Amino acid sequence: MSKKLWGTRFNKKTNALTDRFTSSIIFDQRLAKYDILGSIAHAKMLAKQKIIPQKDGRKIVKGLSLILKDVISGKFKFDPAAEDIHSNIQELLNRKIGEPAHKLHTARSRNDQVALDTRMYLRSEIDNLMEFSAQLQKAILKFAAGNSRVVIPGYTHMQIAQCVLLAHHLLAYVEALERDKQRLIDAKERINSMPLGSCAFSGTGLNIDRNFVRKELKFTKQTANSIDSVSDRDYIIEVLADLAILSVHLSRIAEDLILWSTKEFNFIDIDFSFCTGSSIMPHKKNPDILELIRGSVGQIQGNLSSVIMLMKGLPTSYNRDMQLDKPPLFDAIDAVKGVLEIFIALFANIVIEKEAISAKVKDESLFSVDIVEYLIKRGVSYRQAHDIVGRMVRECLDRGKKISSLNEKELKKYSPKFKSDVRNILNAWASVNLKKSFGSTNPEMVKQQLVAWSRRLR
Repeated sequence: MSKKLWGTRFNKKTNALTDRFTSSIIFDQRLAKYDILGSIAHAKMLAKQKIIPQKDGRKIVKGLSLILKDVISGKFKFDPAAEDIHSNIQELLNRKIGEPAHKLHTARSRNDQVALDTRMYLRSEIDNLMEFSAQLQKAILKFAAGNSRVVIPGYTHMQIAQCVLLAHHLLAYVEALERDKQRLIDAKERINSMPLGSCAFSGTGLNIDRNFVRKELKFTKQTANSIDSVSDRDYIIEVLADLAILSVHLSRIAEDLILWSTKEFNFIDIDFSFCTGSSIMPHKKNPDILELIRGSVGQIQGNLSSVIMLMKGLPTSYNRDMQLDKPPLFDAIDAVKGVLEIFIALFANIVIEKEAISAKVKDESLFSVDIVEYLIKRGVSYRQAHDIVGRMVRECLDRGKKISSLNEKELKKYSPKFKSDVRNILNAWASVNLKKSFGSTNPEMVKQQLVAWSRRLR
């Protein structure tokens, strides 16, 4: 059993209930690698500053390096009775090298130690999240490029609206994921501030060199206020907020795919390997994976709320409540990485139902705005054009009659500006080609965006 780092002042053992309730080793063990790396840098600094003897510094570094090797290889056995990962590693180092290990905790506290570990962990995990997000962008981009000429009916208010390229719709996902990545980059910049040396909360009277530790651990700067250094959990809240936004985007993608895979839409077929069946209905092919992705967003939003509520009532400086910031953080990171991995594989296994889509884009209500703009180009005011086409929809489409079936004489009953050439724009491909504004669904512009994103993600 790990010896407590603070037990000397106590004249009796803590109750087993206290030990069990206060222990964090079950979740903070994932910080082991970063705790050791931080300790190695700290030991080197103590020896360099002659706060501890050089030979003791070397023994500490060697012992920690051996423990680190076991952690990385998976051979390290965590002590379930340890109070936390810091105590676990300290006790193991004591057994490995003896007396010199007792000098490692000089000029630091678990308060600044855990702040350091968590920041180092988050730097690494943000890099992982960035990579997974980029891989998903590439998977979506490949899927979009492979279906670049597919036109689908777009929807607003869940009602059929206008024609758009499928690739254009998919590029919306790529744009959203890029914003998510940029938010994480911004968060990493603020995370990249080294807190070790703040000690419990007031600093130390020993001649430490915080800048040396900063350089050893590749932080861009060191924290400037020792109280804030151990009290701040903004960086955790910020990452959780970024993940909450990212998870909303992933949920909306899942919802699109769920809708598109229904018989009512029938835009796509999701591979059986990403679906499940029904225990009672033999015909069912359910997109349960996507539904669980959609459902997991509540879990991630809850993790953000959990840490915000945890922090809101705390006085400034370190409080033990902060131990509980890690489970929601770890849970959110694991959940988002899992969803990203699934989406990367899923997008490689979607089949487009081109015939079904082709039938749906024959609905001429999709071209109402194109007809409005046809009239505007011929001098009709927007308001008049809108009213004219509204009347055409009411008298033709609402009664099952196609506008394209009207001859020129019938068209001119609605406006003398109509000519028979209006029928040329009443198809899906013409509709998307008519768009001219930057960022629109125009095929040439979408093609340029596909090329630009391909280069950017490369």
